[in-house]
Amino acid sequence: MQRRKFLQSSLAATAGMITPGPAIAGDKQPPQKEVYEWREYEMRFGSDQMQLENYFKTAFIPALNKYGVKAVGVFKEWRQSEPAKFYLLVPYSSLDNYLSVNMKVKADTDYIKNSAAYNSVPADKPIYSRFASSLMIAFDGWPAMVIPSGKSRIFELRTYEGYSEDAVRRKIKMFNDGEFPIFKRAKLNPVFCGDVIAGDRQPRLTYMITCDSMEEREKGWAAFVADPEWKKLVGDPQYANTISTIRNTFLVPTSYSQV
Repeated sequence: MQRRKFLQSSLAATAGMITPGPAIAGDKQPPQKEVYEWREYEMRFGSDQMQLENYFKTAFIPALNKYGVKAVGVFKEWRQSEPAKFYLLVPYSSLDNYLSVNMKVKADTDYIKNSAAYNSVPADKPIYSRFASSLMIAFDGWPAMVIPSGKSRIFELRTYEGYSEDAVRRKIKMFNDGEFPIFKRAKLNPVFCGDVIAGDRQPRLTYMITCDSMEEREKGWAAFVADPEWKKLVGDPQYANTISTIRNTFLVPTSYSQV
């Protein structure tokens, strides 16, 4: 219990240093911001991908749902690479919820039973090479994930790296100060926006948008950069030199994804 409290306070302190929230006047409370774990699994050549997918479907996702995590996303690449990759998005209501749910899942008897086949994979036949994991706290201006409709669609995962912590802080402020209405007008629908507090390639932020098709995505970005409010924002000196590298990946949900 003491270790859990120490970890929680350490993560909270880290989050506070990276993205200080705006001053709150009077009794107004800041929005409750979700916490996201994002995993990227790189499969091994010739491995049985269904073993990983069965683990997600029959063990991990049901256990997360059991303890209140209701929308777990699982994605594949729009144009599959070799070796293949799987992407997992798990939203939590808070840092404490992240810690408590993971402790409960690991001790859950159904999860342990349903994970038996996955945990019995022999050492000479691993399913994946490794998986990378990052932890994020939602932006003030987009404090909770928005789940799109279930129709066929594509997702774009975008990561912005900055040359310093302050550069990323200023870019997140730019989102909060005016980018979200522009996204909506351009029909580039945000799913989640996260300030990365643990993971590789720091400092950075990661967010996901969704569109009905790649054609709609192209139209959306053209509308975004032509928007007068965007031109005003990007011309503001306080937002200069915020991004040094942009990385994006196009994804599609698996049949059992809850996002």
